[in-house]
Amino acid sequence: MTKNVEARLAEVYRSDSQTELSKTYDEWAANYDADMLSLGYAHPAVISGLTSRYVVDFTTPILDAGVGTGTIGTLLNILGYSNLHGLDMSQGMLASAKKRNVYTSLTQATLGETLGFESASFGAIVSTGTFTAGHAPASAFDELSRILKPGGTIIFTVAEPVWVNQGFAEKLASLTALKPLWATEPYAPMPFSKTESGLRACARVYQKR
Repeated sequence: MTKNVEARLAEVYRSDSQTELSKTYDEWAANYDADMLSLGYAHPAVISGLTSRYVVDFTTPILDAGVGTGTIGTLLNILGYSNLHGLDMSQGMLASAKKRNVYTSLTQATLGETLGFESASFGAIVSTGTFTAGHAPASAFDELSRILKPGGTIIFTVAEPVWVNQGFAEKLASLTALKPLWATEPYAPMPFSKTESGLRACARVYQKR
């Protein structure tokens, strides 16, 4: 029996390990896009809008960190960005992203661990819905900062409950190589969810000095 979207959300938020989380996303990949669309998922529109504001070079390499099924890549490709790369821990999600035919490369990797990219590889990094309960840790920004080019921007969403409680505010403040440029007002990323409509998140933009 196919699990409904609320059950899937409950699973990913209570995952006890990265292995369990990856398995859940593998199983969800085929229905993920339709499920999230039904919830009014707002993050992709917000992040693509901020990217068009802050990333002016359409050919710069952009890393989609936590690529999922590649929704952001499709939107950025429509907007004219042509050098897109993705990473995700879930092989099932990567397989879905590959079908979109908008990514130059796709890599299986886990945020919070050492990433197999050269330092200063990317002119921009985007990350949508990855920094939330039970997902990538604040320590992921050490590696993301390393692989970002000087002058490059990192544009990401982060759930309000974890911004302070799981060390994201403290981590970003400690990374002196990154300076804050913009933060949205808190908004509901899944306004039509019965269980998550009360969740609030912000989208944030930082630039590497």
